Amino acid sequence: MEKGVSKKFVIDGKEYIRVDGGIWFVYDEAEYILVKDSDAFEQNYITQNNEKNMTINTKDYQNFVKSTISKPSINFQELINSLNVLDEASKEFNVSVPELLTSAVGLSSESGEFTEVVKKLIFQGKPLTEENVFHMKRELGDICWYLSVACSALNTTLDEILIMNVEKLSARYPQGFEIIKSEVRVDGDI
Repeated sequence: MEKGVSKKFVIDGKEYIRVDGGIWFVYDEAEYILVKDSDAFEQNYITQNNEKNMTINTKDYQNFVKSTISKPSINFQELINSLNVLDEASKEFNVSVPELLTSAVGLSSESGEFTEVVKKLIFQGKPLTEENVFHMKRELGDICWYLSVACSALNTTLDEILIMNVEKLSARYPQGFEIIKSEVRVDGDI
């Protein structure tokens, strides 16, 4: 921390500093401005925001995680038992559990790879080039491959999935896209 600065916070996107002596300043439009009534600011605003800026003991958090995780997530035999139960139930619906698992993991990872390129283009200044467009197309191809595996796992076709999607979105947005209908859904709209 800079010499003379005893506390520093970022609250609602603005940097606040307290200099030695308890005086608060806020950085606003390229300059530090004195916070009127620094004592009241510290008592009210900083105290109220301590809950937002709280720290967690990571060992306690690890214990919390262990207490809230499912048994199949931490015990190999429980995982095998869960897969066996799922495999038995899948026979009724003609679902392939190995393909289901392969497609779920694959779709997630390939979507992440596609998203990584888009993230770099939008947020990190990577230039849009023929190579980047080609890379995104390749990742979309991988996504399609895993989508096909998912269709096979569920004993369906991509045609059926696309028809279901058109029906769902046509019912949700009969007059075209509306923000409110994207946020507030009717019962049964998943």
